[in-house]
Amino acid sequence: MALHAKNSMTTHLICRPAPFVIGLSAGILGLASMTANSIEAPTGYDGLTNGYLTQAGYQQALAEFSLIQTIPTGLGPVFNDASCQACHKGPIDGGHSQVRVQRAGYFDGVNFIDPPGGSLIPARAIDPSIQARVPRDANVKTFRTSLSTLGDGYVEAIPDSALIKLANDQPRQSKGLIKGQYVLVDLLEAPGKRAIGKFGWKDQHASLVSFSADAYRNEMGITTPLFPTEATSNGRSVDRFETVGQPNDSNDGVLLAANFMRSTKAPARTPGSLDPRQPGQNPTARQVSITQGERVFNAAGCGICHTPSFVTAPAGTPINGGDYLIPVALGGVTFHPYGDFLLHDIGTGDGIVQNGGQSTRNKMRTMPLWGLSKRRTFLHDGSATTVQSAINQHSGEAVQVIAAFRRLSSQDSQNLMNFLNSL
Repeated sequence: MALHAKNSMTTHLICRPAPFVIGLSAGILGLASMTANSIEAPTGYDGLTNGYLTQAGYQQALAEFSLIQTIPTGLGPVFNDASCQACHKGPIDGGHSQVRVQRAGYFDGVNFIDPPGGSLIPARAIDPSIQARVPRDANVKTFRTSLSTLGDGYVEAIPDSALIKLANDQPRQSKGLIKGQYVLVDLLEAPGKRAIGKFGWKDQHASLVSFSADAYRNEMGITTPLFPTEATSNGRSVDRFETVGQPNDSNDGVLLAANFMRSTKAPARTPGSLDPRQPGQNPTARQVSITQGERVFNAAGCGICHTPSFVTAPAGTPINGGDYLIPVALGGVTFHPYGDFLLHDIGTGDGIVQNGGQSTRNKMRTMPLWGLSKRRTFLHDGSATTVQSAINQHSGEAVQVIAAFRRLSSQDSQNLMNFLNSL
């Protein structure tokens, strides 16, 4: 493939600048760690910057995120789609989608084993002769839906120490039943350094730079200096379709895509939900139901994994191996993802191992619930078409939580659904 280097662009990416009652676990990490100086993250689906970039810079980064790649610009040889936006567009650019990608491999009774070329099976190819296929003898097969990237700049800025504390606290809060797993993963932009994974269904990346570089290579087939090796087709050579030893792209596209994600606002609550920034409101009947529903959510134990709130590290804090200083717009910010960004076995695992080792085979990252009302399918593979169905598929670590859910009165159940539908 022809080498494609983007024009030099100004980027802001690597910038130095009772039994089993959690009770009111809304504060287990987030509320307990909030400081008087923290501010609320801006929310909305309006396509405006959260302040990390200027609006002009946001639009420039969005242009890269939405750019449809072609063979001359480095697309392929095997790939899933031709732009970042193609898999992240609901309800606005950067969000989720119902697009599913295929993974497969082998389980020998003890360990998961990648097939030749890796567990990701690209859906498309620039030439039919190198179309990838699920191996006929693969006994592990799964789909994955695309996660939303909205608000991920705040997620990236969660201190690793906060996630460690959360994982260590969960057994105490659940009488030993729940313990999220954090995994240390390599940082592509900081060779030799590692951090706790926060992105992807298996927490396979710790930074938005690494996450972006991985997507360029594995989802669009575009290699970069951060990820210079081409994806193959079931392990078969694609030499005749590539420029051997040369990345298709400079890092500029990766950096702009990461900057776009860092600039997105957090997902907004549905209209009419109570605004935590405005105390003393006169609530409507619906708002009362939503408030009661959140109490049910916490009392049942849902908030152990679906952690309501976090506070980002202070502005100027070095993270990602020291290659990124948390900027003013993202530092000391309170946000409400309703997720803990840890891996759990709740009976819905896909059997795939990525960066976390064999202990993660049947674990998945907790699905953050912000933006839930905008989704139409649920769970990692999109197999649940209602929130109730997704809840009822929980087991494993969540067995006591689900038992509490199934004991709810009809009124408490309705309040809970009203709360979830407000996210």
